[in-house]
Amino acid sequence: MRIVVIGGSGHIGTYLVPRLVRAGHEVVSISRGTRSAYTEASEWTSVQQVAADREQEDAAGTFGDRVAGLGPDVVIDLICFTVASATALVERLRGEVGHLLHCGSIWRYGPSHLAPIAEGSGTPPLGEYGIQKDQIARLLQAETAAGGLVTTSLHPGHIVGPGWMPIGPLGNLDPGVWQTLSSGSRLRVPGLGNEMMHHVHADDVAQAFELAVARREAAAGEDFNVVAPTALTVRGFAEAAAGWFGQPLYLEPVDWDRFREGMSHEHGEASWEHLVRSHCCSIEKARRLLGYEPSYTSLEAVLEAVRRLIENGDLTVERPLVV
Repeated sequence: MRIVVIGGSGHIGTYLVPRLVRAGHEVVSISRGTRSAYTEASEWTSVQQVAADREQEDAAGTFGDRVAGLGPDVVIDLICFTVASATALVERLRGEVGHLLHCGSIWRYGPSHLAPIAEGSGTPPLGEYGIQKDQIARLLQAETAAGGLVTTSLHPGHIVGPGWMPIGPLGNLDPGVWQTLSSGSRLRVPGLGNEMMHHVHADDVAQAFELAVARREAAAGEDFNVVAPTALTVRGFAEAAAGWFGQPLYLEPVDWDRFREGMSHEHGEASWEHLVRSHCCSIEKARRLLGYEPSYTSLEAVLEAVRRLIENGDLTVERPLVV
């Protein structure tokens, strides 16, 4: 099949595009610039590269024409963030494309009331990003249920991979957390550290998209959580990460006001956004209908990313990894 991947050089596309080529598909990658994928792969030499600014072309009403003009059998949209953008693409591709797959987010769910969260069982989302992702997923399901375009939405957790900073034990991107853990210093945490985060390796997300393409009938009109087999608590994540450096974990439980002291607004807000949700999601539906089976645990995925950052000199730590 001829498959157009929108956002093909990003976190997921880095792994998805080569997977699709190896599966025998003809692949076109649409990206805003000329930045290469995070990990090199020989399969990219056979990929057609198209440069386009999605935001500008959506505003001009031309992006759907660009995608349709490439003559795809399947479109995989990895960078759609608003209902308006999704609606425009669906309406342009209806009747012309066999399958549209959308990348959502587990932030379509609000704070956990039950764990794990199965599709359809989460609380209403918090914040514009999660609200839009949830509304897009509902839009796509309604489109397929009404006999229109065949669609599927896949909802990853916190995407991890070599080449970028992972969401750390405090739910943010602060590199200082890794210095604290590697030095055996006391780590300040909000509350008791029982909040959860659910990571997933970018290649496992790519696996799920590849499976959904191959199993179109099973995936039609469905939405899927795409995460690692288990979630991590703040405490468990921090203890494992300290152990990677041969250090014990020393936690200092504090309230949120104390936690934010001396921390940048950006990191403080990121911690709140991740930990207030405390997500742990089920992948049983993806396993049952798609045959999805993650290759990485959450900790394995994060360790791979941290190791690459250290090796490349992008992350400074006090002691070397011992794992």
